[in-house]
Amino acid sequence: MKAMRLLRRSFAAVLLAVTMLTAARADAATTPAPLAALRTQLAAMMLHAPGHVAVTIEDLTTGLSTSVNGNAQMPAASTIKIPVMVEVFRQLAAGDFDLNRNVTLTASDRDWGWGDLADAAPGSRYSVQRLLTLMIDDSDNTATNMLIRLVGRTNVNRTMAELGLTQTALHDYIRSDGPIRYALRSSPRDMARLLEAMAHHTLVDEWSSREMISILCDQTHNGLIPEPLPAGTTIAHKTGTLHDTLDDVGIVFLNNEPYIIAVMATDLPTLDAGYRFIHGISRVAYDALTRFANWRASNGTGAATLAAPIAQAAVPPVAPDQQMWNPITPEPAVAGESPAVDGR
Repeated sequence: MKAMRLLRRSFAAVLLAVTMLTAARADAATTPAPLAALRTQLAAMMLHAPGHVAVTIEDLTTGLSTSVNGNAQMPAASTIKIPVMVEVFRQLAAGDFDLNRNVTLTASDRDWGWGDLADAAPGSRYSVQRLLTLMIDDSDNTATNMLIRLVGRTNVNRTMAELGLTQTALHDYIRSDGPIRYALRSSPRDMARLLEAMAHHTLVDEWSSREMISILCDQTHNGLIPEPLPAGTTIAHKTGTLHDTLDDVGIVFLNNEPYIIAVMATDLPTLDAGYRFIHGISRVAYDALTRFANWRASNGTGAATLAAPIAQAAVPPVAPDQQMWNPITPEPAVAGESPAVDGR
């Protein structure tokens, strides 16, 4: 049965890539050359993608985006900590508490999957500001559970739904020894939607957006999207690693013309294969969007004001696997393939 699933998945990936390559050639005349080239590169890379992968890339200057399986619901791993952070800032803005509010560690908060806080004594107290840093920059699971308990798991899910996220769900606290791949779910398009609002300073409010970007820029786990990029590139991002899953989502600040990249890969044969795939996607996106920025400059198209929302064109929705370089529009919800039970 497993072999049959792998065969079907491989056939579907090849069929999707061939469809994308055909579509890329068909609209090459109307798509800016650097973006058409990136689309073709992504289609070719999908032919050799390990496991089940999903990608969304968006140029924030123009609002043009491309997705491959962008709406597929995937194991979110630690990228789910971005929605938790958003809910913390929403309640901060509402005046429910402030960054100096202390939260007391309980035994039920502890998770030894990642982070040092699990070794702290129950009854220890930490400020919300400190917990945010530990949750995002160090990916501390115990700090995350403390913040989930503070703001309420149902509130996280309600806020994500109100923001239009259709594939994101926090079904439980972070329990590394449990069915975590099913408990924490999201999609590249959902994550890109959060990051886009954050980049335009409209996620919660301007102050909250700036603070969240600042926290994400201090990420200490930089082995995925940042790894193949030039030294010194500023990236606000969050990674996730889980058994056979690697995720990384973030904003790459390319010469003041940033772009969003969200890559999720699961059912990986090895984590090394996932690292190589994400490195490749990150590098081709960086190179293509650098060329696109130069193309705009040579064609006299100026950069949009980053803090201003991007106008949404009235185009009919299309399937997420087929939506490529088009203005951002809501996509129909498409559930990802249900992964096999992970026995590890």
